[in-house]
Amino acid sequence: MKCQHCGTKEILPFKCPYCNGYFCAEHRLPENHECPEIWRARAPREAVPRVTVESKTPYEYKVTFGPRPTSETFWFSATEIKHLTISILIVMAVGFSIFLWSPRLVNILKNYPEILVVSSLVFALAFLFHEVAHKLIAQHYGLWAEFRLIMFGVLLTLISIVSPFFKIISPGAVMIAGFADKDTVGKTAVAGPTTNLVFAITSLVLYEYLSLQFYSLSVIALFSTIFNAWIALINLIPFGMLDGWKVFQWNKIVWIIVLIPSIALTIISFPLLESL
Repeated sequence: MKCQHCGTKEILPFKCPYCNGYFCAEHRLPENHECPEIWRARAPREAVPRVTVESKTPYEYKVTFGPRPTSETFWFSATEIKHLTISILIVMAVGFSIFLWSPRLVNILKNYPEILVVSSLVFALAFLFHEVAHKLIAQHYGLWAEFRLIMFGVLLTLISIVSPFFKIISPGAVMIAGFADKDTVGKTAVAGPTTNLVFAITSLVLYEYLSLQFYSLSVIALFSTIFNAWIALINLIPFGMLDGWKVFQWNKIVWIIVLIPSIALTIISFPLLESL
């Protein structure tokens, strides 16, 4: 097509949005091809309001452009399932290492090898249910929420496998997109530790009930209590990106209510190892 101003042939000409003519790159602007509708280009336009973001606290800000919320209440993507599967395997490996670094526990495993496998699985489930609780609450509020591996967290978790004392379980986190005020963030954050506390309390009750009848199941229940109480306590520390900081900023009373039983369960459960 030829430029309607200079006659130059153009394979992909530019169309003027005002006069609807076709022009070359040099004459594509209205002022360069003597556009009869140039007055429209020069007419004053209504100012478009600017979107500003003001941050008074770490969670009063959200202007986020992310994936469109799904119509389903609860869902997993293929990528998320892959990341969760890798995380569960890594966390199970940390669970194995806890037993293998303790001579006392090694002696118990010689007579009850099933404790190693089941307890490692329980350890992984404590991590999984913690993350799924975050995801469920976030999706309940209409947010996009998916678990993703974090390379630095994966590295720390891998180090925990080979270290007898350093045990950090943080291969990833639930990523959230959408509008979320301080209340929504706080409720989403507290869901994880609360889930672990429920499992810890239930496991402790099972331990007391099973201790006189089924030794291996009672040991597994005790480790479930320890794992879940410890995960809840660590995550409730009000620091950095941990759940505790978000809950503390949202509602300090709720933070204290959840923190106290996590401390109590940790103090109660660890000494019980001496009775095994």
